[in-house]
Amino acid sequence: MSFISRISRFRRADDGAALVEFAFVLPLMLLIFAVIIEGSRTFWAYQTTIAGVRDATRFIARAEASDICETGGGLTQWTARAGSIVRQSQSGTDLFPSTISVTSVIPTLACISGNYAMGTVPVATVTAQLEIDYPFAGVFSFFDLSLPKVTTVISDTGRIFGT
Repeated sequence: MSFISRISRFRRADDGAALVEFAFVLPLMLLIFAVIIEGSRTFWAYQTTIAGVRDATRFIARAEASDICETGGGLTQWTARAGSIVRQSQSGTDLFPSTISVTSVIPTLACISGNYAMGTVPVATVTAQLEIDYPFAGVFSFFDLSLPKVTTVISDTGRIFGT
């Protein structure tokens, strides 16, 4: 077999073409996979925190006395309970993995005066700070992109009706 026939046979052979094409497409597939996973985790963490803050606000609105504005006081005694409502399930297990954390949960009271039947209306606001760290950040650095830690604040307000 001559040298020229070997070269022409080599040019016609496509035995490893699929592997080379896969090597070109693999980084893009990894990037798309990482975006889907991290986007889903972010959305889930945000929605779970919203639900927890809403539940904590509802709990305080029913558990606190409706005359708190007249008697004076605040909602600091509910801080630990509101934090556990936001961070844990009913059975007491943690809702979030270690890369997602609710750093603070703070209930506050506002006494809103106006032309209401009971005079001053007590309103509870629960505010939570959520931090999300991305475990797939290394995939993004391969493309010279970075994913910083995301920090967001979520709050909900509800009128205190009391027990």
